[in-house]
Amino acid sequence: MALHNTQELKAPPTSQIESDVLNDKTSSYQFPESKLDPQAVYQTIHDQLVLDGNSQQNLATFCTTWIEPEVQKIMDESADKNMIDKDEYPQTAAIEERCVHMLADLWNSPEAASTIGCSTTGSSEAAMLGGLALKWNWRKRRHAQGKSTESPNLIMGPVQVCWHKFCRYFDVEIREAPMEGDRLLLTPEEVIKRCDENTIGVIVTLGVTFTLQFEPVHAISMALDKLQADTGLDIPIHVDGASGAFLAPFLEPDLLWDFRLPRVKSINASGHKFGLAPLGVGWALWREKHDLPEELIFDVNYLGGNMPTFALNFSRPGGEIICQYYNFLRLGKEGYRDIQTGCAALGRYLAEKIAAFGPFKIIYDGQGGIPGLCWELKDPASSSFTLYEYADRLRERGWLVPAYSMPPNREDLVIQRILIRHGFTQDMADALLLEMQDALNHFAQHPPEERSSLTTLGVESTSHDHSGR
Repeated sequence: MALHNTQELKAPPTSQIESDVLNDKTSSYQFPESKLDPQAVYQTIHDQLVLDGNSQQNLATFCTTWIEPEVQKIMDESADKNMIDKDEYPQTAAIEERCVHMLADLWNSPEAASTIGCSTTGSSEAAMLGGLALKWNWRKRRHAQGKSTESPNLIMGPVQVCWHKFCRYFDVEIREAPMEGDRLLLTPEEVIKRCDENTIGVIVTLGVTFTLQFEPVHAISMALDKLQADTGLDIPIHVDGASGAFLAPFLEPDLLWDFRLPRVKSINASGHKFGLAPLGVGWALWREKHDLPEELIFDVNYLGGNMPTFALNFSRPGGEIICQYYNFLRLGKEGYRDIQTGCAALGRYLAEKIAAFGPFKIIYDGQGGIPGLCWELKDPASSSFTLYEYADRLRERGWLVPAYSMPPNREDLVIQRILIRHGFTQDMADALLLEMQDALNHFAQHPPEERSSLTTLGVESTSHDHSGR
């Protein structure tokens, strides 16, 4: 979670209730002494939340921002359900298990009825669980061979920050293939040159955070097959399907990325992104039961029954899992296909219209990845504005369209990105296009007067968070 410095007051009080718990000497909030009227406190907080942005105009986030009324009802009815307490809430536990096997079926596990998996707080936790399984399996193989387990490494391309956290927290060398020139994704060639006997696995991302494109899981798998035939190195793949695992089965059903490839041993996904569930649920699944080492599973009996668990936390709400199950039953493959196809079509529509504006070069046009698009300036050096300034101008009108520089070794490349999610409509797309054209007209008439060379190169501002996790 975000870290907050208690010595730095970032938001002044907005009501008398808050002023009463603000220490003027230290400019920090203190725990209240007295109880207050619930309606007054509610109104205070309600009025503050109005100041947040309109989530429907947030085109930066990957996460669900629109839910059906029935989902809201289920969330209200599930507020007291603790997902970890399977003895007290056996039906909630049964629903979680059904979801795991539905996903195993969707992702073509050869043991869909008996394989193993779990829900998590999100795809970042699920990714770390997948990484831990890779490390433990590698360590067991090395021990069996009488070899050192001192220097595990993990290969990946441009990844979401959770993988950097995993490698740092669990003492694994990160071998991240940097972007080079026009290559913005992980490729088979970049994987093979980094493999050795200490490689615990390869992370292939089905929907890269920066550009939204799917990395070539099948091609990387075939390259690793050849590597094994030539050298004996048997290196597994974990697919980070945070977004793509709920997209590819419906948008590209013939794409080989999942458990149809024997080398894919585990998949993580985010239920609260294109799984369309409310915020707070992810999924981790293993191809077959033996792909998850038993040593990582804890049996807990102090809540009333014996419960196997594999997680980085303990208590957590059950409502999001129940709502995920609602979506599976409510939508089925047909409903998910209709929604994801519609989102993808809007992404392609916007790519075509934004390309026609003139100043922009489309990098990703909405085909072969996550619904959405991204672009760069055709000629940043001679442009009358930067993409950071363009993003700020759109934000003044309520639209959050993030601009950011790319990771190593393409920090010179600044792009802007739009995510298309369920709830974003054709009318909203057309309204956005009008605002974008108005912003271009504004810069044509009122170019920014001061800009350093660093801003033009795109290295000044990196404040836009595009992680979306």
